[in-house]
Formats: sequence, C-alpha cells, structure tokens
Amino acid sequence: MATPTITHVIFDMDGLLLDTEGFYTLVQEKILERYGKKFDWELKAQMMGRKAIESARIFVEASGLTGVLSPEAFLEERERMLQELFPSCTVLPGVERLVNHLHAKGIPMCVATGSHQRHFSLKTQNHGKLFALMHHVVKGDDPEVKQGKPSPDVFLAALRRFEGNVDASNCLVFEDAPTGVAAAKNAGMSVVMVPDERLDLSYRKQADQVISSLLEFQPEYWGLPPFED
Repeated sequence: MATPTITHVIFDMDGLLLDTEGFYTLVQEKILERYGKKFDWELKAQMMGRKAIESARIFVEASGLTGVLSPEAFLEERERMLQELFPSCTVLPGVERLVNHLHAKGIPMCVATGSHQRHFSLKTQNHGKLFALMHHVVKGDDPEVKQGKPSPDVFLAALRRFEGNVDASNCLVFEDAPTGVAAAKNAGMSVVMVPDERLDLSYRKQADQVISSLLEFQPEYWGLPPFED
C-alpha cells in the first residue's frame, strides 16, 4: 500500500506528548481501593482518550459501582486529586526532538486532546515553549467537539483550523489510546500509535504504524523531512 502524502501533523496530548496517564491510573486505583476493587488495564483501555463524563460512566459501570458511586461524584473526587499532580507532568521521550524538527521544516502541527481547558492549563503550565510551536490546540470542551473520541469530532475540528483547504488524507495523527486511533481513522487520517507497553496487542490493530516511543519515529517513512542528526 502506498504511503499517503503527509503535509500536516496532529498530536494527541495525554500519554503521547505529556506523561499524564500514570496520574489517572494512580488516582483511579486509589478510588477503587476504597470499594475493595482493583483497577486494571482492560478498563483503562476503554477509558483512555474519551471525554471526562464518558470515561466516568465507563469507570462506574465496569467497576460494578452503579448506584454506589455516581459518575459525577467520581469526577469530583478524581479532579481534586489530579489538580495537585498535573503541574508536575513531564514531556515524554522524543517529543521535543520531533516537534522542534517538524517546526524547523515548516510542517504545520496542532494538538487535538480530550482534555478540557482547566486540565489543559494545569498540564501545560511548565511546557509553554513546546505548545507555542503548535498552529492551534483543540480541546475536549471546544464547542465544535460534540462527541469525544472515538467520534472524529476533535480531529475534524483540528483539520478545519489549519490554513488553506487541507485534506484529511494528508494528515498524520500521533495517538497512544485505542479510542484516539479509532477517532483518527474515522476522520480519514493516517495514525501512528505509541501505546503503553501494558496495552493488549488487540487494541493496536487499527493503527497504520505502531512504535514503542517517539524516539523510534522515522519521518521519511511518511515522506516528511528526515532528521539530520
């Protein structure tokens, strides 16, 4: 199969650019402990990349807590714990090298995240330089994003905000979550998946390419300018 011509790049944020997924896991494990239950990767895979209220409903139902813990109460408790953790998040390996390279080569980039504005601000407050290189950012609470991933809304909104009339087939999305990969494919885009090693192999099938870290990414495979070092 011929590789499509890539002219624009879209990045997911959580677990792809920023190392925040561990915070969600930690907090959700603590909440479930109170009910004598364990948080596992099967549940995490279902929750990743979705809008907060959608992932909260999945969390409550899959954990057998319907009628015991409401999705709203879960979010409220999770929020309090996460707010203290988010500002300390770090950039994942290979991110700065890739983003700086694409920026230097004039490849337009943006971020399409399920995170809403409040969380986005907390997560990125120490990473302003990185996010300043993005053409734009589309967040989960943007009015154009009616449905969370795996709906293509966030990626289609991101596509529309690039200058000129960009075709979806010319966009390359970077994702770590199965729902995000599905959303990108539903938007008609190509996807490179950088999954957590604990994610079951069955969740990786839809991606066009799977790598273990952005350090492994070779831009020339997608017709993008190669690294020079």
